[in-house]
Amino acid sequence: MPTPPPVSPLAANLGDSPAPLYARVKQMITQQIDCGNWPPHYRVPSESELVSQLGFSRMTINRALREMTADGLLVRMQGVGTFVAEPKSQSALFEVHNIADEIASRGHRHTCQVVTLEEEAAGSERALALDMREGQKVFHSLIVHYENDIPVQIEDRFVNALVAPEYLKQDFTLQTPYAYLNQVAPLTEGEHVVEAILAEPSECKLLQIEKGEPCLLIRRRTWSGRQPVTAARLIHPGSRHRLEGRFHK
Repeated sequence: MPTPPPVSPLAANLGDSPAPLYARVKQMITQQIDCGNWPPHYRVPSESELVSQLGFSRMTINRALREMTADGLLVRMQGVGTFVAEPKSQSALFEVHNIADEIASRGHRHTCQVVTLEEEAAGSERALALDMREGQKVFHSLIVHYENDIPVQIEDRFVNALVAPEYLKQDFTLQTPYAYLNQVAPLTEGEHVVEAILAEPSECKLLQIEKGEPCLLIRRRTWSGRQPVTAARLIHPGSRHRLEGRFHK
């Protein structure tokens, strides 16, 4: 019996995730970056090299590299190659707060508008974020939060339907999604990514800001125990929000 060809080191890091192939390639590259094997400015193997090492199609590899470039994790230089990008400057967030409580603590009035509250099938991005299979049921809510009638946040949230099966039945004008989810699946772990963006035209309309006005985007994922509960995009007008943190050394 012929000896099977050896498995490349990169292929060995792919694991057995049910995620789409291109998403598994993205996970593998992210792992190489996070663990320091591929530092900033490291030249990533070419598409042809990755096809050979991973055994996936060129289309799959191309999509993974293209999306990671769009996300700012890689830099592609025509005729030269693809390189690991310098990380963006980060701001630490130490606590997760209920926006209604934050507004009340300033002596102001919180109200909100529920724009979307519906069931969806998880696409590849949502499935990856919530550690589920593509096509599984998720709940989607889009809510605009107001402070004294001025919009201060768009909360675009996807929720694991298995964790909070009654989510769509809630009246979120009376209780925020954060408050409800913390009751049914108490928060034990959170992840934040913060960056500056230019909001989409539809988002500018909801926030009542001019097109091109800079905004602050917080991408937040939370867990209850080992179970991912929710993935949210929180968009704040830059002129109406600031981040504060304090640490002890």
